Amino acid sequence: MTPHQADRPHGSGRPRGTAGPGYTRDDRSGRAPRGGRPPSDPARQAAYEAIAAVHRDDAYANLVLSDILRDMGLSGRDAAFATELTYGTLRALGTLDLIMADAAGRDVARIDPPARDALRLGAYQLLHTRVPSHAAVNQTVDLVRSVAPGAAGFANAVMRTISETTLDDWLQKIAPDYEKDPVANLSVLHNHPQWIIRAFAEALGGDLDDTARLLIEDNQAPTVHLCARPGRADPVELADEVDGQPGAFSPYAVYLNGGSPRELAAIHDGRAHVQDEGSQLVAAALLAAPIEGRDTRWLDLCAGPGGKAGLLGAIAAQRGAEVTAVEIAEHRARLVENATKGMPVTVLPIDGRSVGKDPDLPEEGFDRVLVDAPCTGLGSLRRRPESRWRRQPSDLPALTKLQRELLVAALRAVRPGGLVAYVTCSPHMVETQVTLTEGSRRSGVEADYVDARTLLPPGMPKLGPGPTVQLWPHRHGTDAMFLAVLRRTA
Repeated sequence: MTPHQADRPHGSGRPRGTAGPGYTRDDRSGRAPRGGRPPSDPARQAAYEAIAAVHRDDAYANLVLSDILRDMGLSGRDAAFATELTYGTLRALGTLDLIMADAAGRDVARIDPPARDALRLGAYQLLHTRVPSHAAVNQTVDLVRSVAPGAAGFANAVMRTISETTLDDWLQKIAPDYEKDPVANLSVLHNHPQWIIRAFAEALGGDLDDTARLLIEDNQAPTVHLCARPGRADPVELADEVDGQPGAFSPYAVYLNGGSPRELAAIHDGRAHVQDEGSQLVAAALLAAPIEGRDTRWLDLCAGPGGKAGLLGAIAAQRGAEVTAVEIAEHRARLVENATKGMPVTVLPIDGRSVGKDPDLPEEGFDRVLVDAPCTGLGSLRRRPESRWRRQPSDLPALTKLQRELLVAALRAVRPGGLVAYVTCSPHMVETQVTLTEGSRRSGVEADYVDARTLLPPGMPKLGPGPTVQLWPHRHGTDAMFLAVLRRTA
């Protein structure tokens, strides 16, 4: 028994739902059939449609839910409830599936996809919210009836079986013993795949208690952070305007207490943008280190969707510098253009690896270079709940190859004496320390580390031994951003 298992009473066996028409491998759309009776509650319908789109279409939850809420005209409490159900269900998916499989008597892969997603949504309400059991059961059965005709009886049996046992008892029943397999235990208790837990534990020095604290924080709904653009907004005044608080570390950060940032005047008029405080910190760190000589040409090598480019552009306007923002994906390049309107920023929709081949990306042509490399995104699981189940270890080889190539390009793009900041929103050691070492070696460029701890605001706790920095949700309240700063010497 460990602190992660303590006070969890033993569960008892329960009657299981019988097999029925809910079992199939038919991959139907999950949309309500023509003439079908829609569920009575629009918030649950919105959440179901978002969850189904994530699994059916590989949609991103934040984007698809926003569209659904707008199309359905939901706001206020209904929108908040739909958001809680969507994000909560997606975070808890692993454990919900194990519980559903136990209640149904077979693997969830054998349940018709529309019914499966509706049951996931219902199980989340039973186990993780204060929704009365009878309401969760009845609404879920109605939802299944509308999206998977013929499976309502099966859904009723599964939901009632789940409702007869508390979450703690379910976890006691299905979680492996911590002493025998601590990672498997943490995976069930905290809804993270085992490979991600191992990666986190390695980055945290093997401390499983600290890893558990990170997993718990990963399952909390994150606070929305704004970036008050330098020269356009004062963070204290912005905090008063939006009824928020100034950030703990970034001099530009403002924490929102609630509501949609899309509705804020400061967003619409370009005085602020949404950006995690950790993302602000690593971008600002590149500009905090002094350099000798020219300091007017800055490069953002992977600029989409534009948060860091927006901050760099605002500071560049104050310092008399210019930013070249590179983004190979055209739709993301358009986002960067929108994020940097009125700033000394030139957006190039080209491959950042073309340094020395494209006249707009000359070797030794820039004074400061930011490479926020594409990564697994394991550091932002709070904000993208579906990512933990979508990402796989097999994604790493292609990503780390791209990361190395971009780091090589960045080191070749910066002039001697200039600075490169290598950033990932992932703490996976293969994407951070290993890529950093390999990329630096392959570049053929001589560079020294700058202690990144000295480039962050004083008083930030637990920054490690240096010279690189790893931020953490449970330590700093930010995404798990990795930062290394290199000064080219020759």
